[in-house]
Amino acid sequence: MLQKKIETIILSKLISDEDYLRKVIPFIKDEYFTDNAEKLIYRYINEFVTKYNSLPTIDAINIALQNDRKVNEKEYQHVTETLTALDDDVDANEKWLLDQTEKFCKDRAVYNAIMQSIQIIDGEDKVHSQDGIPSILQDALAVGFDNNVGHDYIDNAEDRFDFYHRAETKLPFDLEMFNKITNGGLPNKTLNIALAGTGVGKSLFMCHMAAGALGQNKNVLYITLEMAEERIAERIDANLMNVNIQELKDLSKSMFDQRIAKIRSKTEGRLIVKEYPTASAHVGHFKALLNELQLKRNFKPDVIFIDYLNICASSRYKASSGANSYTVIKGIAEELRGLAVEFDLPIVSATQTTRSGYANSDVELTDTSESFGLPATADLMFALIATEELDKMGQLMVKQLKNRYNDPGMNKRFMVGIDRGKMKLYDLEDDAQAGIMDSGQDDVPVFENTTIGKRRDFSKFESNQRSGRHFSGSGKYLGFR
Repeated sequence: MLQKKIETIILSKLISDEDYLRKVIPFIKDEYFTDNAEKLIYRYINEFVTKYNSLPTIDAINIALQNDRKVNEKEYQHVTETLTALDDDVDANEKWLLDQTEKFCKDRAVYNAIMQSIQIIDGEDKVHSQDGIPSILQDALAVGFDNNVGHDYIDNAEDRFDFYHRAETKLPFDLEMFNKITNGGLPNKTLNIALAGTGVGKSLFMCHMAAGALGQNKNVLYITLEMAEERIAERIDANLMNVNIQELKDLSKSMFDQRIAKIRSKTEGRLIVKEYPTASAHVGHFKALLNELQLKRNFKPDVIFIDYLNICASSRYKASSGANSYTVIKGIAEELRGLAVEFDLPIVSATQTTRSGYANSDVELTDTSESFGLPATADLMFALIATEELDKMGQLMVKQLKNRYNDPGMNKRFMVGIDRGKMKLYDLEDDAQAGIMDSGQDDVPVFENTTIGKRRDFSKFESNQRSGRHFSGSGKYLGFR
């Protein structure tokens, strides 16, 4: 028997071995075949399987060829000759053939990715940015067969029981209501988004959370694209030192050092703040940073804060590509969620409301600025709502918009205390929630029934904090060890 090339063997088995076809056809693309005739044959096979859910015959492929008006005489002859060369009795070891088919798919995916990258570099691809090349190559390198054919409800019941009783890794909040709505905190491999208008408290919320995570001995990476590293560090200093941000400059060097030493003694975590110019950085830059931190500082974060999503760049789309805001913002969200999955941690970010949403005292998903594609990708999304009345009471309303961790209709709205001077959020006594929390039936908040409530004891959290450090991307000392 003459040696046949792998493409011929693959096509032959696709029309003769149903078990093989079921295993490989989800992973093969017509673009993997170099010969146009082979591409057409695979396309006919795929179309037949999609429509009839069974093996195609040579006769069925011939009829598809005859009915294809796009095929000229020369192409017709070439396809006919290629079909004749197919063998419906290929003798090949099953495991070997699956391995060879997977290798074929991997090799062709990488080759196509390299060729696409060259087109991007040469300016022939007007849609994709050069910044997207690493992502294109990474996707190609990730091509492989998934041997998992699914969860058998009956036979895998024990696995399911173990899953129910397995302790999931989560990042708890230091705020009771947030822990309640998330079932104990943010799971790894998730994207979590705060929605708010300008000046409402997006950065304050994330700085507070970053400080809280540090207090739980977590390694924290805070990426800022809006404010300088020092400004973010200043907010975290105010939070952890329990000092009004305006009064930080009044601390003497000895007093400042004492408070830093106290923070250092109470945490085993580290906090690193890295600044990028607005709209200049994307997931590719963040991955490079994570690798650099691992190599140079032995630092691996437990959580990443990105301040904020809308002013990130996309690794897929050029700013000048003409892609609409829905596509770009959804792309950025998908890239960030992919980053969370790849590095097995939660990512927390924020987004702006629309102008109408900023003036709205009851924000909805439709008030998301620029793209509704963002809520489609996020695992948790909530609005931070401030009104003149709430500001006077030192309170902030939180409204759940999307929640994959719990029923978003329960505790749909709730209040937290806010101290803008000290850059802190805190729990309120239950009476502050009167008339606000609902089960989802009534979608209108009742402000007139709110009370300022009493601030809960914050000392317990503060006593559990362990110290840490943070640096700028250049290694500049910013306040923590």
